[in-house]
Amino acid sequence: MKPRSGPEEAQPPASDIRVFASSCSMHGLGHVFGPGGPMARRGLWTAAVLLALATLLYQVAGRVRYYGEFHHETALEERESRRLTFPAVTLCNINPLRRSRLTPNDLHWAGPALLGLEPAEHAAYLRALGRPPAPPGFMPSPTFDVARLYARAGHALEDMLLACRYRGWPCGPENFTTVFTRMGQCYTFNSGAEGAELLTTPRGGAGNGLQVMLDVQQDEYLPMWRDTEETPFEVGIRVQIHSQEEPPLIDQLGFGAAPGYQTFVSCQKQQLSFLPPPWGDCSSVSLDPDFEPEPSGPLGAPSPSPGPSPPYSLIGCRLACESRYVARKCGCRMMHMPGGAPVCSPHQYKDCAHPALDAMLRKDACTCPNPCASTRYAKELSMVRMPSRAAARYLARKHNRSEAYIVENVLMLDIFFEALNYETVEQKKAYEMSELLGDIGGQMGLFVGASLLTVLEILDYLCELQEGLGSHRTPVPHLSLGPRPPTPPCAVTKTLSSSQRTCYLVTRL
Repeated sequence: MKPRSGPEEAQPPASDIRVFASSCSMHGLGHVFGPGGPMARRGLWTAAVLLALATLLYQVAGRVRYYGEFHHETALEERESRRLTFPAVTLCNINPLRRSRLTPNDLHWAGPALLGLEPAEHAAYLRALGRPPAPPGFMPSPTFDVARLYARAGHALEDMLLACRYRGWPCGPENFTTVFTRMGQCYTFNSGAEGAELLTTPRGGAGNGLQVMLDVQQDEYLPMWRDTEETPFEVGIRVQIHSQEEPPLIDQLGFGAAPGYQTFVSCQKQQLSFLPPPWGDCSSVSLDPDFEPEPSGPLGAPSPSPGPSPPYSLIGCRLACESRYVARKCGCRMMHMPGGAPVCSPHQYKDCAHPALDAMLRKDACTCPNPCASTRYAKELSMVRMPSRAAARYLARKHNRSEAYIVENVLMLDIFFEALNYETVEQKKAYEMSELLGDIGGQMGLFVGASLLTVLEILDYLCELQEGLGSHRTPVPHLSLGPRPPTPPCAVTKTLSSSQRTCYLVTRL
């Protein structure tokens, strides 16, 4: 029987791989699965498509692996500004305590710990200070506060500050904030403490910043009694220039200014920006030195603060870590450390706090990441001798001192911005997600001529294929013991194969 022709010819299903290959936007599939053609030609196309797919997968895997390594790059840029915020300037006299303010009670409590004195040496030390010996029947006080000792016997800014000007305008001790450091009582200009407005400058160059004249008061320096680690051999002022967000660490980061010289300090602002994990290791979590869980292993970065606290800084993290360590070992803190623990007594200073802190610093037990955003100041120093002979005579008359005293005790400090431009050092992601997607899309277009829509076409074909397989499953016939229905006459159906153009006769009973 000849097959019928015309409109009764069946169309191939949409899930046919040949239909999909002929309409897919991916290059090469039509030559691999298309009808007709020599087998050798089809084999060459198959090899070419497989090679292109393998190369594509290799390149994509390399790009994904590179993205997963989270590389970063550092960009250095110089920017201009019309006005810059002036930094905080901390000043400390190298001599921590004034000899005229020490009493027999101070020597009894702080002599062994802070000065290295034995009890039998107190009378001789008082004579060296020019002070009368302890009266007969002297009884020391029942308690002693080290912080009050430094506040009372430290150098007072009202006595040291001979002149002060900021951008030509007069300033004074009221523009400074008292702060305790490891060097004792110090003073910070433009600290921004208690919500004070920060000073700014619209111009660079000498005379457009802070100018101070200081008296180091050498006649108040303690006598050299014994060579210890805390014994200062130099004379002058220690200075640190820092941002308002970080506390001073002047004993390690400060520079010196000597009497008899005018020191010019040219500054340049630098803004640093680092990336958080996984691209970097910075942190912006503020810390609380009093919030301390039970330690487990070596000390790491202090835990996050449970309440409001100052902005995170590297120096603040180190001080908080040191405060926690000393408080855990000794039950107290040193006077320059933050926190709510009581200040150590002189005996605790000598027997526990100093040894514990030195041991921790040797072990480098504190691990503090860089802040995600910070400001630092590059400095260039230059000096000239001062005063001149004429200026020495004038200053001696003005301050009721001798010319020799002026030469040996007076210094000037001039701090200013070199220019109103500043540097930014910024870490950036070396490889963004958008770049990864662009590289993958470029590789797909280069090797197989595909795009994102091609991926959707493949997914759509797989869904149609799954639906087609489910619809062609033959259900199991239901067996019945009842009377058999009458058999209808034979029906003839035709199925047309579009590839071979052959008709098949199917008889359904």
